[in-house]
Amino acid sequence: MAEPAVPARPADEAGLGFSHREIMVTMSGLVIAMLLAQLDNMIVAPALPTIVGDLGGLEHLSWVTTGYILATTIATPIWGKLGDLFGRRITFVAAVALFLVGSALCGMAHNMAELVAFRGVQGLGAGGLIVGVLSIIGEMIPPRDRSRYQGVMMAVMPVAMIGGPLIGGFITDHLSWRWAFYVNLPLGIVTLIVSWITLARLPKGKGKARIDWFGTILLAVWITSLVLITTWGGTEYDWTSPQILGLVALTLVGLVAFIAVESRQAEPIMPLRVFRNRNFVLAGGIAFISGFALFGAIGYLPQYQQFVQGSSATNSGLLLMPMMAAVMVVSILVGNMISRTGRYRVFPIIGSALVVAGMFLFSTVDLHTSKTMTALYMVVLGAGMGGIMQTSTLIAQNSLEMRDMGAGTGVSTFLRNMGSSLGVSILGAIYAHHLTSSLTSAGGTATEVSSMTPAALRFMPEAARVLFQKAVTDGIASLFIWGSAVAVIGVVVALFVRHVPLRGSKPVAKPEPAVTEAIPEPAAA
Repeated sequence: MAEPAVPARPADEAGLGFSHREIMVTMSGLVIAMLLAQLDNMIVAPALPTIVGDLGGLEHLSWVTTGYILATTIATPIWGKLGDLFGRRITFVAAVALFLVGSALCGMAHNMAELVAFRGVQGLGAGGLIVGVLSIIGEMIPPRDRSRYQGVMMAVMPVAMIGGPLIGGFITDHLSWRWAFYVNLPLGIVTLIVSWITLARLPKGKGKARIDWFGTILLAVWITSLVLITTWGGTEYDWTSPQILGLVALTLVGLVAFIAVESRQAEPIMPLRVFRNRNFVLAGGIAFISGFALFGAIGYLPQYQQFVQGSSATNSGLLLMPMMAAVMVVSILVGNMISRTGRYRVFPIIGSALVVAGMFLFSTVDLHTSKTMTALYMVVLGAGMGGIMQTSTLIAQNSLEMRDMGAGTGVSTFLRNMGSSLGVSILGAIYAHHLTSSLTSAGGTATEVSSMTPAALRFMPEAARVLFQKAVTDGIASLFIWGSAVAVIGVVVALFVRHVPLRGSKPVAKPEPAVTEAIPEPAAA
């Protein structure tokens, strides 16, 4: 009688009886995998000028980053679905292996075209690392206990963002830029060994399944078009240019076709049924907005720190530490509080409100705002992000059936990635527009904007230097005003989240009476 109900079991009945010790051993490999995925873009950034000097191809420089992001974004939901079909262990190990192959090839690249192609291979593997880690945790651990471990995983992100540029700069200065890629190999091999051993108890999957190749192709088409819009719009091409308008049309047509195909597939790469759950949709919206706000802030705060506050490139990375430390501490604290109480609804509300407050505070900066004040603003913003990031993942997973755990986690991660991409491009366009208009209205030129560096600014006459710094401040203030307006939407979305109990090892006995009461009736008949 109970057998037919098994496929429809909700995600809150996840958990395979792993002890705390077994979970922590498994987590050691998962933490390294998450660190590799988050660290790679950050560690490569300081090496890019040296890479261009060695390989040439300055016109392809942006694609070293864009190719990686594009491949990661496309691959994320695909890896999630493959995990549902074939099991988390084999797909996660395959993703790690592909990431390592891409890393080794990047280190051996002879020209910029090869490097861009190999970064795409690396990104395809990286897409499976993040969604694989979160899906494995979702399958191993009941939701009531899951938040503690996911809090640790989310804390890895700020560590990577702070440590990446520092490690990348050190490697480039003292070894070779190629070691920015080779450094992944020993860490990845450890991850492969630990994961293969510790994940042996995870379900094996169906063994054979029909892959939704048509849906995969359409997914790649519309995501690629969307990423290219956010990457090229306002920089390579004008927003109203035929190229951008053509990409907009391709994105819309591809998205409509993708939805039509997925609604008819038996095993869709992105099951549309997950969007019927209200909490899942709301959690996805929170993830999207948190990615938009966080990466928009991180991407452009160094401009203010270097041009206005006079910090070096290395120091501007260190000055982000208050925000990252706040993300890390609050994420872990929130995870433990959810685990103890089973209550989570308040955290995305408070977190979203703090994000609004933090971004609004940054919109008030001027030429004389001290580093101490901006550090305090960062703590507010970071605390808000710490209350949102892992909670949105937990809410999304708590809304999923086990059969959709990987695909649904992939969708949630995908939405956060898209929010990050759009945040960087849209807020960047706002920053560039206000910077340029402020400078030109005061008698400057657009050429000064594109050619200015922090080092060159120090040798300019004081009047010209103050003029440029004022333009940078205007751009930053406008960026954060718009960012705070978007973050307000996150507060509204969070208010509509319903509290659905997290049933894990402690409360799992609650539904049992309903089951036992239903048994005697057939027996009596």
